[in-house]
Amino acid sequence: MSEYVVTILDTTGIQSYIFNSNRLRENIGASYLISQATGDLDPDTDDWVKKKIEDLGVPKNRQQEPIKDSGLNAELVYAGGGNAMLLFKSMNIAKNFTHKLSRQILEHAPGLNIVAAHCEFHWDNDCLYEKVEKLQTEELEKQKRARIPSSSLLGLGVTAFCNSTQLPAVTTNEGYVKNIDEEDICLVSRETEAKLKQVSSKHGEPANKALKKRFADVLKQTDYEFPYRMDHLGRSRGESSYYAVIHADGNGMGERFKEYGKDSRDNLEYLNRMRGLSNSVNQASLAAVKKVVNVLINSIDSDGKVMGKFPIFSQNGTPYLPFRPLVYGGDDVTFVCDGRLGLALAAIYLQALQEPLLHDGKQMTACAGVCIVKSHYPFARAYALSEALCNNAKKFVREQKQQWGKEFSGIDWHIAASGLFGTIGDIRQREYQVPTGELTMRPVLIQEEENQWRTWSNFINTVECFNGNRDEKESQEWKERKNKILALREKLREGQQATKQFRKAYRIDRLPLMKGGDEIVLRETGWTEEHCGYFDAIEAMEFYFPLNQGVANDYLQVENEAVE
Repeated sequence: MSEYVVTILDTTGIQSYIFNSNRLRENIGASYLISQATGDLDPDTDDWVKKKIEDLGVPKNRQQEPIKDSGLNAELVYAGGGNAMLLFKSMNIAKNFTHKLSRQILEHAPGLNIVAAHCEFHWDNDCLYEKVEKLQTEELEKQKRARIPSSSLLGLGVTAFCNSTQLPAVTTNEGYVKNIDEEDICLVSRETEAKLKQVSSKHGEPANKALKKRFADVLKQTDYEFPYRMDHLGRSRGESSYYAVIHADGNGMGERFKEYGKDSRDNLEYLNRMRGLSNSVNQASLAAVKKVVNVLINSIDSDGKVMGKFPIFSQNGTPYLPFRPLVYGGDDVTFVCDGRLGLALAAIYLQALQEPLLHDGKQMTACAGVCIVKSHYPFARAYALSEALCNNAKKFVREQKQQWGKEFSGIDWHIAASGLFGTIGDIRQREYQVPTGELTMRPVLIQEEENQWRTWSNFINTVECFNGNRDEKESQEWKERKNKILALREKLREGQQATKQFRKAYRIDRLPLMKGGDEIVLRETGWTEEHCGYFDAIEAMEFYFPLNQGVANDYLQVENEAVE
């Protein structure tokens, strides 16, 4: 038999589903439900996609076998990141699968929307690549536009509403949270209740168990737990009370999949390429997040302090890592952490991500947005800004690629000492635009590039110099002289001439070294190319310090070997 059906699954509204709540528990539960609904290629996971394929008579350990040779009813080509691709022996089997999966989602993940598109093809006569491209660009988009969104009955008579979704409440969160404070008790809808069940001890905490299983090789024999609340990320009352939201996304991965599949000799090679590339992206991303956790664990000393700077949160003898991954395992990653760690951990993730080669023989680059806000600032808004910052970095990276003909990773960030008003463009225009130009050097490239001074290494070297963490003379003259640094910040606002006069008044020979670009002008005036080179470093002095990366990464090497 040579007639088969290819099916594409796509989850719509992922970001709003996960991040429409300001409670970390609900975000965690929502992320876990999406991973359950669309699955992944790891045969050890027990998600709904694999279960429904098992219902078709295909054992879990054989679901990735070629359908053409195995004679089985279905083949899982790839899954993860909210979408999946499968092959079936007939249209009836394909529709039976999507019917059962949809029912599972409706019952156990209310509010989550999934779209399915099917296409029949002849193995010997049709080009599967063309069929899939048509499905994704035409049929799937048509399904999304034609889908009639479900509208919940908003209540009759006297109705109470859920704090997160604004849908009719069915209960409170009191039965789903341990050690809940009186002020934390709130009304929840059926959708929110489903999310809370995934992190509830009463229901076995499936989300946390899945996370600990994924990171078992990193956590090893430690007692560390991943936090369930923003307050457990760590805060130093009276000193620092910030958390960071980091959103990272791979550069041009959609086109990369398309190009890699286009060159396939036949349908079998196309399937192997799609599965191989998807699997290698998942492994590279997971290994990079593991690198972040590994560095963080090795940066916590015996007194429970991160690099001796601040203590991590502990409760009832349980230490909590100041870090929690929310979305991971694909090219789209989101995690939260203590605000003082956001910049360092985002950079470590981006650097680790581009170490292995993917299935197509190329490295993976990505961009990240880091939003650092006060504790109890609405999480949904902080996430939205981190996503905008990531897009800002992507735009900068595309411009650099056109200029240098190379792939880059980039990072952009914003530190909000108070509230956030308007878009990132509005904020930059209002707070960082002066007659001389832009006070910011961000976004910056993670890699160093000759003749480009807007790089991560220049930024962190300048931060460490102002903090007096370097042995050079130019660093020691800034050590423990905060008033002098703050005075420089104000002169930088006034422009090049004011900065020059400041240097002469304080007998400062040169500002900290920045490689690339016009170094002389930068060090003398603080400005070049209508961008200030030092304002960002001064602003970030309390939000960046080096972590302990000088540790063995055996688990990362294993992951990289598997990817290659």
